[in-house]
Amino acid sequence: MRHFAILCVLLLLGFGCGNGEKAGEKSGSLSGQEVTPKTNPKKVKAQVMSFKRVREPRENAFTVLIPSGWQTDGGIFRVDPTAAGGPAQSVAAKCDFAVKSDGSGSVMIRWLPDVLFYDPSNSPAGQMGMFQPGSNYQGMTVYRVMSAPRFVRDVAFPYAHPQASGMQVKEEKTLPDLAQRYRQYANAIMPGATFSYDAALVTMTYQEGGITYEEKMVTVVENWGQLGAGMWGNKETYYIRAPRGELGKWAPHLSTIQNSVKLNTQWITGEIKGQTRRGEIALNTQQEVQRIGREITEHRQKTNAEINNDMFLTLTEQEEYVNPYTNEVETGSNQWEHRWVNESGDVLYTDTEEYDPNVDVELNRSDYKRTPVRKRFGE
Repeated sequence: MRHFAILCVLLLLGFGCGNGEKAGEKSGSLSGQEVTPKTNPKKVKAQVMSFKRVREPRENAFTVLIPSGWQTDGGIFRVDPTAAGGPAQSVAAKCDFAVKSDGSGSVMIRWLPDVLFYDPSNSPAGQMGMFQPGSNYQGMTVYRVMSAPRFVRDVAFPYAHPQASGMQVKEEKTLPDLAQRYRQYANAIMPGATFSYDAALVTMTYQEGGITYEEKMVTVVENWGQLGAGMWGNKETYYIRAPRGELGKWAPHLSTIQNSVKLNTQWITGEIKGQTRRGEIALNTQQEVQRIGREITEHRQKTNAEINNDMFLTLTEQEEYVNPYTNEVETGSNQWEHRWVNESGDVLYTDTEEYDPNVDVELNRSDYKRTPVRKRFGE
C-alpha cells in the first residue's frame, strides 16, 4: 500500500496546475525591449528580452521565469469532493496556470490540470449500461479511454477554449519516446505496474475574440490498467499559442518559460502529507516523507528535462547554461547570442556583444553576470 501511495503522489503531481491573480508586471509590448545604454559611449542599441522569476501565487508551489511585462493567470487549486460528486479528483492538488503576453493571451503558454476519468467497459455494471458517457462516477466523468490526439480534440481543447470557433487540426504527431519515458517512470516506481501511455502533439488553428490563432498542444494519456480498475487520465497537458503565422517567432520565449519551472520542495513535502492523509494511507515517519519529497523533486526535474527535450526540439533549438551564482545547469533558449542572469534569478537575453545590462540605467541593476554555455565532454 505504501508503494501505491508513492506512485499516486508521483503520477498525480504532474505539472498540470483556474483563473486567478496576476503575478507579472503590467501588460506591455510583445516585442523585445529596445534599449540604449545611456552610460555606454558607443550608444549601442541592443535588442533585449528580459525575464523575471515569479512565484506560483496561490500556494508557492513553484517558480517560473516570465518575460518582463507579461502576466500570469491561475495556479494551484483544490477540488471539493462534495461539489464534484466524489473524492477521485480531491486527493491531489491540481494546477491550471498560464503565462501570457497580455490580458487576452495573444501569446501564451498554459498548463492544464491532470484529471482522472472512468472507463466502465470492463466492469459488470458498465457492461449492463449503468454508466453512460458523461455521467459521474466517484467524481470522475465517465469516458472510454481515448488516444492522446482524440483527448486533445474532444476534451482538452473544448476545456481550454470554450469560446473558440472554426477549430481545424493541421497536424497530429505521435510522441512514442515521450510515452516510453512515462512508462519507464512508472515501472521504476512500481515494477510490474499495468500502466500504459499514449502521447501526441497536435497543431490546430481556430478563431477566438476576432483573432485567428495557431496552437500546439501536447498531452500524455495514462491508462491505469488492471490496477486502476477503469481509471485513466491525462498528464503533461499544455499548449502554446500565438496569432497565426507568429508561433515560430515566439517559440524561444515560450521555450524559456517552459524550461524554467522550479518546484518548491517544501510544498511537495506538504502535498505528500496531505495526499496520504486524504487517501487514508499512512507513511511511517516524518523522515520518510521528507526523503520522498527530495526524490520527487530530483526525479521530476530530471524527467522534465527529458520530456522538454522531446517536446520542444520540434519547435525550437535550446542550450544548457551554467548559472554563475548557483553553478547549476539551466536550460534556456539559444535564439540569442548572449544570456545574463542576476542574483534574483532574473534572466536577460541579447544579440548585442557590447551590451552590458549592468550599465543600463533602465534596468537599475549591477549584479548581472553572463551565463556561459555548459562545456561538453571532451571540450
